[in-house]
Amino acid sequence: MNNYQLSIKNYQFHKDSGVEWLGDVPEHWEVRRIKDLSSLQSGNNVTSEQIEEIGQYPVYGGNGLRGYFSRYTNEGDYILIGRQGALCGNINYVSGKFWATEHAVVVYLKSSINIKWYGEILRVLNLNQYSLSAAQPGLAVDRIKRLLLPVPPLTEQKSIASYLDTKTAQIDRKIDLLTQKAERYEELKRSLINETVIGRRKIDNGELRIDNGKREAKNCQLSIKNYPLYKDSAIEWIGEIPEHWEVRRIKEVADINKRTLTDKTPNDYEFDYVDIGGVTYGVHEFCSERMMFDNAPSRARRIVQKGDTIISTVRTYLKAIASIDDDVSDLIVSTGFAVVSPKKLVFSKYFSYWLTANYIIDQICALSTGVSYPATNSSAIGNLFSPIPPYPEQKTIAHYLDAKTAQIDQVIQTINTQIKKLKDLRKTLINDVVTGKIKVIDNGELKMDNY
Repeated sequence: MNNYQLSIKNYQFHKDSGVEWLGDVPEHWEVRRIKDLSSLQSGNNVTSEQIEEIGQYPVYGGNGLRGYFSRYTNEGDYILIGRQGALCGNINYVSGKFWATEHAVVVYLKSSINIKWYGEILRVLNLNQYSLSAAQPGLAVDRIKRLLLPVPPLTEQKSIASYLDTKTAQIDRKIDLLTQKAERYEELKRSLINETVIGRRKIDNGELRIDNGKREAKNCQLSIKNYPLYKDSAIEWIGEIPEHWEVRRIKEVADINKRTLTDKTPNDYEFDYVDIGGVTYGVHEFCSERMMFDNAPSRARRIVQKGDTIISTVRTYLKAIASIDDDVSDLIVSTGFAVVSPKKLVFSKYFSYWLTANYIIDQICALSTGVSYPATNSSAIGNLFSPIPPYPEQKTIAHYLDAKTAQIDQVIQTINTQIKKLKDLRKTLINDVVTGKIKVIDNGELKMDNY
C-alpha cells in the first residue's frame, strides 16, 4: 500500500471529453447529461391520507438521518443528495421503501446505470459547488441536471463498482484500525494526566512507575495507587490523596477573572479575540480573530496571560478548556470563559493539568444548569476543590507530563498522518477509476502499468 501509485492512462485509446474538468476519457465511453441518466426529485409535504403510513418506513433527509415533512418513495435502491444547509451535495445510498424530506433530492436511475458507480461519480463532482447561496446553501437541481458525466458501458460500470467496494473497504478497515489506535493513545494520555495530578501515580526521579507497563500501555490503563500512604480528602469526587498533599478551593490558590477590559479602553486598541467556538478540548492551539475594541463584541473583555487556564462557563458540554502555555500579548477571551490565574502557592503548569483533568471537568458540567444552553458561573468554579502537592512536587509532575504527553502526541500525529494519506489515496483511487484514468478489467481487478 505504501508504494501504491496510479498511472495516468491505461485505456488503449482516449478522446477529448469536451468537459474542462474531465479532460480525456476512454474512447468507447459516452459523455451524457445527468438528466439523461436519471431523474431528480425533491421530497415534499405528506398528505393527510399518507400520515398513517409514515410510521411504517424510515424517513431520510439529506444526511441519511430521520427527518420530517416527507414524500413517499417506492421500494428500490436510490441515491439521496443533500439539498440544503451544511450537507448540501452530500451523497447517500438507501434501499427499500422510505420517505424523503424536502431537504433531500431522490435520484431515480435508468436501467442502464449502476447505482454504486453513479453515486461515486456524483461524489467526484462535488455537487456542493452548485449551491445557490453561501449563507444557507441550497442545491441548484436544475443546474446539476445539465452537468456532463463520463459514462462507461453498464458491464464496465459494474466492474468499477465491484472493484471500488472491495478496495475502499480495505482502505476503510485500515483507517478504522488506525483511528482506534489513535483513540487508545489519547485515552492513555488522559489517564496519565488524570491519575498523576490527583496522586494515583507517583513520579520518582522524573519517571512514572507503572506495574506491568507493557500490559497497561496496551490497554491504556494505569494502576490505582503508588504513594506509600494516603488519606481521605473529605471530598467525595476526589477521594483519597497522598498523605502529605493538601486540598484547597480553587479561589484560595488562584485568581479568577483577574484582568478585564473596561469601557475606558481606547477604541483603537487592537487584540486577538478568542470565543467559545475557538477552543477545542485536548487541542493546545486555539482560533482567534484580530479586531479592534471599537468593533469587538461586548463579551470580548477577559484579559489572558501566560500560565492562565480558560474554562468555558457556557455550553459546558463542549468542554472548551485550554491552558495558555506560551507568552501572549493582547489576547482577549469571551466573558463566557472563567480565566483562572494561579497564585504563588501553585505551579501554573501543574494547575493547568489539574484544570483539564476529567475530575474537575465532570464537576463543572455537573454544576451547569439549563438543558439547551447549560451554563455555570465563575464563582461556582472558584468553590471547587483542588489537590495541592508541595510546590517542588508540582513542578516534577508538570515537567513529567509535559515530556510524556508530547511523546504521545507525536505518536498520535504520526498515526493521523497515515490516516490522511489513506483518505487521500481512497479519494484519488475513486476519482481515477470512475473518470477513466485507470482501468478496471472485467474480473474486477485493477489494470495498471508498473503495479
